[in-house]
Amino acid sequence: MKILLLAGEESGVLYADRLRRTPELASAEIRGYGDYGFATADLAVFGITAVLKRIFFFLRVKRVMSQAIREWRPDVVCTIDYPGMNLKLAAYAHTLGIRTIHVVCPQVWAWKAGRIPKIEAILDRLCCFFPFEPALFRPGLADWVGHPLVAEFAGKHAPEPRLVAALPGSRLGEIRRHLPILLESLSQLRDVYVEIPAANGRAEAEIKSILAQHPVQFPLRVTSGGAEALLLRAEVAVVASGTATLQAALARCPTVLVYRVEPILAWFLRRAITGVRHVGLANIIWEKAGGTGVAPMPELLQENFTAAAVTDYLAKWLDDPAAREEIRSRLSKAVRLLEKEGDPIRNIACDILEEGK
Repeated sequence: MKILLLAGEESGVLYADRLRRTPELASAEIRGYGDYGFATADLAVFGITAVLKRIFFFLRVKRVMSQAIREWRPDVVCTIDYPGMNLKLAAYAHTLGIRTIHVVCPQVWAWKAGRIPKIEAILDRLCCFFPFEPALFRPGLADWVGHPLVAEFAGKHAPEPRLVAALPGSRLGEIRRHLPILLESLSQLRDVYVEIPAANGRAEAEIKSILAQHPVQFPLRVTSGGAEALLLRAEVAVVASGTATLQAALARCPTVLVYRVEPILAWFLRRAITGVRHVGLANIIWEKAGGTGVAPMPELLQENFTAAAVTDYLAKWLDDPAAREEIRSRLSKAVRLLEKEGDPIRNIACDILEEGK
């Protein structure tokens, strides 16, 4: 069997690597973006301005990968997240009669519900990580496979006193927007030590460059990866919106979610996102399950993301064990909804095999 396995961001690449190692796909011939000269760090761009600056690069990606689909003729095109590019390529493969499967449901429950018929028209299978997603689509299309991150956090949260995990994001633009504010906030806390796990080599270089411009007086260490282990050790965390906030929730680590985007994108998103009241995945799960009252993970977005606001949350949790335990209890209730029997990655591999028959 020939499988074109396309993952454009760090988290998707991790899932793709695990899929390649499953016994179900051991005999398959698998190719991805890297086989055609495209690196994950170049593909993972977010924001209107950033995409427009590299529009000719992305047009080349689409052209090269469309040619690969046409000439190599895989039995299955399996796309993982990264919907802007991946769903376009899936649509092209579908026109050629090639089976298509997409992993990670696009966030149609938050915005662009009108995309559902288009997604249904180009996919043969949709693998969902959240239990509320399959019901949004026609019967038989979407399959809840479980969330791959759940098994990674089987260990117990064992916090080291006064350790703060700071995750400013994996994209360079996120790091530039978030890290200076986080450093200002952390400087206001007493007797803490901080660790920042860099998602990749470029992220690590950017973090160290910013630290050189914003020297701090508290102990701070930058590591290569290791976000999961850090969140299990940290007493509290501040994390940029994205998959890392779900990791923090699975670790039961009291976390404040932060994020800033370009003003024009923020204006657009505020008008487009109507299906949910939150952006954090743990909060959305809690909301979809009928949660009431205060969400388990505070969210500081755009102008509300200030050093003082971050400091207020972290200082309260660091100095009040009861407040920390209350947050941990709420996070546990939210992420328990993700638990499902079986290995999600092997469930996806079985879906790929079934589509490739």
